[in-house]
Amino acid sequence: MIKVVNVTSDANIGGAGKCILTFLRHYDKSKFDVSVVVPTNSLLIPEIKRLGGKVIEVDGICDKSLDINGIKKLKKLFDKLKPDIVHAHAAMSARIAAYLSGAKIIYTRHSVFEPSKTISKGIGKIINGAVNNIFSDRIIAVAEAAKDNLIKTGVPEKKIVVIKNGVDALNRYDDEKIKQIKSEYGLNDEFVLTIAARLTLVKGHKYILAAAKMLADDNKNFKLIIAGTGEYEDEIKKKISDLMLEDKVIMAGFVNDVEALNNITDLNLNFSFGTEATSLSLLEGMSLGIPAVVSDFGGNPGVIRDNINGFLVPSKDYKALYEKIKLIMENKVLYNRLSDGSKRVFNEEFTADKVTKRIENVYDEVFAQKEKRK
Repeated sequence: MIKVVNVTSDANIGGAGKCILTFLRHYDKSKFDVSVVVPTNSLLIPEIKRLGGKVIEVDGICDKSLDINGIKKLKKLFDKLKPDIVHAHAAMSARIAAYLSGAKIIYTRHSVFEPSKTISKGIGKIINGAVNNIFSDRIIAVAEAAKDNLIKTGVPEKKIVVIKNGVDALNRYDDEKIKQIKSEYGLNDEFVLTIAARLTLVKGHKYILAAAKMLADDNKNFKLIIAGTGEYEDEIKKKISDLMLEDKVIMAGFVNDVEALNNITDLNLNFSFGTEATSLSLLEGMSLGIPAVVSDFGGNPGVIRDNINGFLVPSKDYKALYEKIKLIMENKVLYNRLSDGSKRVFNEEFTADKVTKRIENVYDEVFAQKEKRK
């Protein structure tokens, strides 16, 4: 069997953690021996155990990509476990420790953001490219935009493979259960718009609210659900008040039951302009046939195909966002076509089993390189 150790420094269940959990549900247990290293008391621990996965807690790596003590502890662990492959989810400490222990290294880049000039120009670019070349045998980018970021910072293109995220399909509820969930949210027959994202500036909530204001001024029958938590919450609430949208917006906070939320959603929104890879929220909605209107930033164009399963509009252009939402709300034939397109694109590209197989293929490739060098 091929022994693989996944490592994440995240204490919470973010995008990387969800991807690890999805992999654990679907990987070939007859071929791979997989364990997961997490920070002590990580919220991932009970979820991994629930799936029957092997989890190892390590002190001192929480939310730290690079830490000297973390390198020492992880090297000691890898020397003991002797993994064939260490799959690091952003954790640089794990990559260095794996290199020192003689394991093959796979690094997944989960984020998309414009790289700084420090690492995308001159000597900084050369150094960054060299570091990534030394401390990774293969790099998985979860979006074409993530691959572009890596190349801009000196990483050799031949070392990168794009594997977009995948999710398990959600279940579609019957009309009675949907009616019940809507009642819990205080909804009736409104057209429901949803954005599920961390409440932070670069997720573009203020532009979504500006578009919502235009819809409200048109007397459209809709509700906007904002799901998530974050440091931008007070600013969003103030914006809602300033625009007098209190009767149109539901601040749902952290939503644990994403399946229920998606079952009452008619249209998903994503208006990021600073960081966005392959949105898991959009994929979950697509599995139920929910189209989306999104910004053309980052990984969004890799998920939403314009006029096929939704619409792409320029970042920060809330008027364009308003126009596309209004078009979809007013045209049932268009909505049904985009809904069908959402299911089709999801089933063709983003199912959890297909994405897991692509990751397994990278493991096979890297392991074969290791065997060849023996």
